[in-house]
Amino acid sequence: MGQKNAIEKSWWKESVVYQIYPRSYQDSNRDGIGDLQGIIKRLPYLQWLGVDVIWLSPVYKSPNDDNGYDISDYRDIMTEFGTMEDFELLLKEAHNHDLKIMMDLVVNHSSDEHAWFVESRKSKDNPYRDYYIWREGKDGREPNNWGGSFGGSAWKYDDATDMYFLHTFSPKQPDLNWDNPVLRNEVFDMMSWWLDKGVDGFRMDVINMISKVPGLPDGNQEGRLYGDFTPYVMNGPHVHEYLKEMNQKVLSKYDVITVGEAPAVSVEEAKKYAGFDSGELNMVFEFEHMCVDEGKYGKWTKLPLDLVKLKEILTKWETGLDGLGWNSLYWNNHDQPRIVSRWGNDGEYHNKSAKMLGTCLHMLQGTPYIYQGEEIGMTNVDFTSINQFRDIECLNQYDDFVNKIGMDKEEAFARIKKSSRDNARTPMQWDSSVNGGFSEGTPWIEVNPNYTNINVEAQINDEDSILHFYKNLIKFRKNHEIVVYGSYDLLLADDPNVFAYKRTLGNQTLYVLCNFTEQSVDVEIPGYEEDKNQLVIHNDTEWTKGTLHPYEARVYLVN
Repeated sequence: MGQKNAIEKSWWKESVVYQIYPRSYQDSNRDGIGDLQGIIKRLPYLQWLGVDVIWLSPVYKSPNDDNGYDISDYRDIMTEFGTMEDFELLLKEAHNHDLKIMMDLVVNHSSDEHAWFVESRKSKDNPYRDYYIWREGKDGREPNNWGGSFGGSAWKYDDATDMYFLHTFSPKQPDLNWDNPVLRNEVFDMMSWWLDKGVDGFRMDVINMISKVPGLPDGNQEGRLYGDFTPYVMNGPHVHEYLKEMNQKVLSKYDVITVGEAPAVSVEEAKKYAGFDSGELNMVFEFEHMCVDEGKYGKWTKLPLDLVKLKEILTKWETGLDGLGWNSLYWNNHDQPRIVSRWGNDGEYHNKSAKMLGTCLHMLQGTPYIYQGEEIGMTNVDFTSINQFRDIECLNQYDDFVNKIGMDKEEAFARIKKSSRDNARTPMQWDSSVNGGFSEGTPWIEVNPNYTNINVEAQINDEDSILHFYKNLIKFRKNHEIVVYGSYDLLLADDPNVFAYKRTLGNQTLYVLCNFTEQSVDVEIPGYEEDKNQLVIHNDTEWTKGTLHPYEARVYLVN
């Protein structure tokens, strides 16, 4: 690839973002639900860790059909989380701790309890009717064959007006009609209201779904219970027009961080969303690397990791956006199972594999995102019953597997257990006290039983812990511009066991070697002779020239 023109420096390129799922972070009032005061209590910890930005999953008023991603009032706080005064104190205290706050913007859909929808469903000529997507049925059935993301049809019949409304997610999450300029201005006014309050940016939920193809044609139903809406909803005909309008009217007036969640986005499409000259967003969350282990049942089939394929995908994004746009880097979030259980080893090599995965991600070019608990190597939860799960998506999927497909209950449960979003949503493990120090009440979802061994308190005083390793990764990134702005080149592309790459900036080169297996593997880096004196990051107590031990990660800095 070689060195390209220097990339313009920006604070959000140099930042590390830490995602908080408020419901599961810290409970301050013993009701078993995390809250804003609990987050305030933990700000010194986040400052110590060295992160720069807190991404808050939704804290707006919500009936919680989808854990806050169904918003009933965009300008109020969920009662369980606290008050607007609590939020304003959080914002003030975060800034006092040199931490920025990035809100979760959920505007593809609202709650069906939002005042807009309450009005919209009253009559066909209501002023709010066109805030949502309403259609007549066809032959006594839904307007088209689309299936919702959480199972069932993407349409719900409303007898008040004898019509259907579109909900690409839960029936309690009706899609907003972005083709309506009045609706768009409502959203823009709301965004400005939060930015004027002092928030530092937005993570935008499924933002590439806001523009639908006119006519809403049937989707491919081959092998499916319902048709696939993806081609008609993802990256729709007016999405860039609407985001440019958002940027012009709102974002360009503030110095903020923006990242758009964009399922089914390509590198070429990402340049339109997040190119340096796009006039839209700073970066997008792509899903391609997160889908590399999917199979017959999509995310509910977790195949063995094909590392060559993973490297190919990440390299495509690294090289495709280099000098033109910016990558967001993540293994974990509130929608993904824990990475150490997925592509690492949460048993014998828990410590080493968690550190290796962190090294591999944080040395890439882009802005790294840490999901709460990732920094201590939190694992998937070992639930034994479907009744222990809380997530609407996995509960609906289990029902579909058993009652619509006829899958054996044990197989259905095994698929849910491995892939459920609840793996990421169990409470943060702070210490070995009751409920991991998360709550003195009964947690809304069970704490992972391994909290007695895997927790912040056990690791914060252990220099060899995963937590200290993450702290040092963040510090290294801040002290070495090559990690942020250096170009990227893949090494050993066809090696099925090792992810190796180099970063280059000026006369400096960074070599990154990560063994994704529990076997020792021999490596030879083209054009470089390993020198232990140049080893700057390492997750192993031993070093063998030319050989990587199980889950070993090494970073060499060559001047």
